[in-house]
Order: sequence, then structure tokens, then C-alpha cells
Amino acid sequence: MLPWSVDFAGRLEQTTYTSELLRGNPLGDPHERPVLVYLPPGYDESEDRYPSIYVTMGYTGHVGMWFNRVPFRQPYPELLDAMFQDENVPRAVVVFVDSWTRYGGSQCLDSPGTGQYQSYLCDEIVPWVDATYRTIPDRDHRAVTGKSSGGYTAMVTPLLRPDVFGALATHAGDALFDVCYRPEFPNRARTLRDKYDGSYEKYFEVLATRAGQTTNEDLHLLEIYGYASAYSAEPDGTVLLPFDDVGAIVPAVWSRWLSRDPVEMVKEPQYAEALRSLRAVWIDAGREDEYYLDLGATAFHRAARQAGVPDGRLHFELFEGTHGGIEYRYPMAVRWLAEQLRAN
Repeated sequence: MLPWSVDFAGRLEQTTYTSELLRGNPLGDPHERPVLVYLPPGYDESEDRYPSIYVTMGYTGHVGMWFNRVPFRQPYPELLDAMFQDENVPRAVVVFVDSWTRYGGSQCLDSPGTGQYQSYLCDEIVPWVDATYRTIPDRDHRAVTGKSSGGYTAMVTPLLRPDVFGALATHAGDALFDVCYRPEFPNRARTLRDKYDGSYEKYFEVLATRAGQTTNEDLHLLEIYGYASAYSAEPDGTVLLPFDDVGAIVPAVWSRWLSRDPVEMVKEPQYAEALRSLRAVWIDAGREDEYYLDLGATAFHRAARQAGVPDGRLHFELFEGTHGGIEYRYPMAVRWLAEQLRAN
């Protein structure tokens, strides 16, 4: 396993997409975004049409990070290409989408706090891909996948937009908010109290003075604020936190977060129906996930079964591992999705 790039059997195309939906977004983030499209071996030699699989990233992720190389592990695009070199794997077009914000992410939701990231994916990127590449342009041949916050996107986007996506794969996606998010609130409240006068406004003032010197503490503070921007922003963009100065839940705000918890959403008839309509649902997580997203995966799997997703369309697995270093799992899910999307 060499520490340098490899020759691809397929190929990658990177495009800068100019989004009208993200133009003028509340945070002033770029409305021109990179889109990375993987075309499998044989694409250029054939006239076939292919299923499409959209990949969304975890919190603080952006498209350029897919090329990061760490010792003894290959970047995801290389793992994907190696998998597609197996002639037994059905071919698919794989699209890597960017939904980064200055807070580190958007959960790929439409929000007055961050911008129209779900609409950007569903109403701009998907139609552009279908018009540009030889995809099969219908929801039954289109899937979304991701890990962590990207796994969250993979769970909720087909629930909210079942007209666009007909399958999903989630790796340790954010779910069961009472377990994965709520325990963090007292720690965030304490940090704000002790260092920033209990105020995110003060925190952002201080953060601006040390650009490029972010710490793990910063990432924790930004993450919670970014989630609040996605889940509980007012129409004027005001971000409401789900906890008070002592870390206790603010019920009215927390209920808004729970309304976007995949486990809670599937209890609603319209979302249960959307999930039941999917052709394929892959759910996995590491048993030692530091954020207890293995428990969230278990709860979402249970909710999917209760919603009536047939076992033949449902893959659930807890594997030995933590939250990080699980990119070897991603091609496994893509292969399974490609097989399901190719089936008549």
C-alpha cells in the first residue's frame, strides 16, 4: 500500500458548480462549490446509463479532503476505484458533494441559519449530474451515502425528498439525539461560562483573533453551534441553542432538534412511508463509536423495521471499530447499493 497516488481504472472529474440557491447564503459562504464525479471503468467506451450514488461528508469535511493520505490507508476514491475494477461489481456514477459552512457543516438541510443546502443537493446538483453524465435519471436508480454528519444526510434526505433518492447507506450517522448530542451540552455550557462569559458572541470574537489556530475545544464549540444553525435557527437567522447557561435542555428548542432526529422522524407516518418506499437501506457503525452512534444506528434500524422496510432491502451491521478510520466500509456499501439499484 504505497503512500502516493495510484493509477485509476475509472476516472475523476472535478467541476466548480455555481449555485444560485447558495448565492447570498446567511453566512456568506462560497456559492461556487467543487463537485467531484467518479466515472467507473468502461464508462467512456460504452453508451450505457448508470445508477448514481451521492456521497456527503461528515462535520468539518469538504470535497478536497477526500484526497488526504494517511499512513497505511488509501483515500476513499482509490478504494472505490479498486472495488470497481472487479468485473462482478455493477457500475455506478459516484458524486462527491460539498456542503461545508464556516461553522464546519450544514447537515445538508435547508435552514435560515446556514442556507439551502438540501435544495442545493436535490434541485441543483442532481439535475446537473443527470444532464451532464449518462445516469439513469430517476429516484429508483439514485442513492445517497455518507458517514457521521454525512450519514445523517443519507438518512434524512430520502425521508424529506423521497422524490429524489430511492436508497441510502449511513455509516455511524447522527441519530438518537438524546444519546449522541445531549450529553455534550453541559460541557459546552461550562466552556462558554469559564472562557467566554457564557456567550457564543464573545467566543466568535475571540476566535476571529486566532484564525488558523483552532483547537479541539473550538471544534466542539463550533460543532454544536453548527448543529443549532441547521436544526433551530429562526426565520431571521437567529440561532437558538438547545441548552441554557447551566447545560439544561431548553424544551421548546430541543423539540425542534428532535423533529430532525432520524429515529424520531420515522415515527411520523409520512416519513415511515418514505423510508418504506426505498429500494435499499444500509446501516452500520463501529461497536466502540465514541459518540454512541452505534446505538443510534441500532435505533434507526429498529425504527426502519417497525416502519415496515422489508428485510431483503435492509442491511444492518455493527462491526469492530470506533468512529474514525472506517473508510474501508464505504466501498462495501457502495457495492451493495449498486447491486440493489441495478436490480429490476
